[in-house]
Amino acid sequence: MSPRPPDASGRGRERVKVKKSRGRTTSSKAWLERQLNDPYVAAARGKGYRSRAAFKLLELDAKFHFLKHGAKVLDLGAAPGGWSQVAAQRGAGVVAADVLDIEPLPGVTFLKADLTDPDVPARLKAELGGPADLVLSDMAAPTTGHRATDHIRTIALAEIALDVALDVLRPGGTFVGKVFQGGATGELLARMKKSFRDVRHVKPPASRAQSVELYVVALDFKG
Repeated sequence: MSPRPPDASGRGRERVKVKKSRGRTTSSKAWLERQLNDPYVAAARGKGYRSRAAFKLLELDAKFHFLKHGAKVLDLGAAPGGWSQVAAQRGAGVVAADVLDIEPLPGVTFLKADLTDPDVPARLKAELGGPADLVLSDMAAPTTGHRATDHIRTIALAEIALDVALDVLRPGGTFVGKVFQGGATGELLARMKKSFRDVRHVKPPASRAQSVELYVVALDFKG
């Protein structure tokens, strides 16, 4: 069954318009209007997901089938917890890490950690109780509005996430990470292809059409 909301196209739904208000900027008005008219936001609220990003992971898993019952999953940059929530609901044991706090989730162990700290991978493995089957990263740097700068900053986070994945994954494991349009850089892509048997770039349907985000799915870690 497809994880996509049945009304994701927006057809047949009356569009909500936000009135101008003193103190509300044009950009904040546009953001609020987009949220009110986003079927994934409504669907996430209806299903009790922490964020609409939950559908991105569900759609990626529908294509690649990496969420397994009993798997050990590491979710990097987990706040607010949408991806951890989905993985735990699928029966995985989840360790979530972020510099920000998240509200507790059933089946999820949270570790407040800075991924640039060299001691963190060992702490993560200790929490996992062994190598991970799956490493997830939906991390993105705060956008500046300058596409090239945003791409570079997000790729830097993807590189950090990959470093952690290469250290904690078991042979045969999977890495899923966010990059921006244009995909992984040559050097990052080369590292992935050297370490995994299959590397794909994917834009799931739940990713907004106007968004430049893209995901890399690296399958079958060579170890």
